[in-house]
Amino acid sequence: MPAASAIRVMVVDDQTSMRAMIRRALQDFGFKDIRDKATAPEALSAMRVDRVHLIISDYNMPEMDGLEFLETVRNDSVLAKTVFIMLTGSSDREVVAKAAALGVNNYLVKPFAPAALKEKIERVFGDLS
Repeated sequence: MPAASAIRVMVVDDQTSMRAMIRRALQDFGFKDIRDKATAPEALSAMRVDRVHLIISDYNMPEMDGLEFLETVRNDSVLAKTVFIMLTGSSDREVVAKAAALGVNNYLVKPFAPAALKEKIERVFGDLS
């Protein structure tokens, strides 16, 4: 599996502070190519031009929520295989079930420790070091 430095990441969250916190954690794990957007439509436009390997997206966002974003990614022939980890502020079983049905690779309930994020990523990509 690729080391963290070879994985291109898109972080999508409408909260600037959350994007910054995730970016810092990813850098600590060894990720080098980290992009971020405040909305799913912005992220989709950017990813269609310059693809990524991993999307870390919030669930609760304006314009397009995380489930709509996930569904759009899974239905896009170019982006469909992109690893998708969803962050949610609640452990609402219905949201988790819908995300699973749409093909989410993993999910994480906020607030979370950086180690929990690393574990979720490693469950998909293997050891990051």
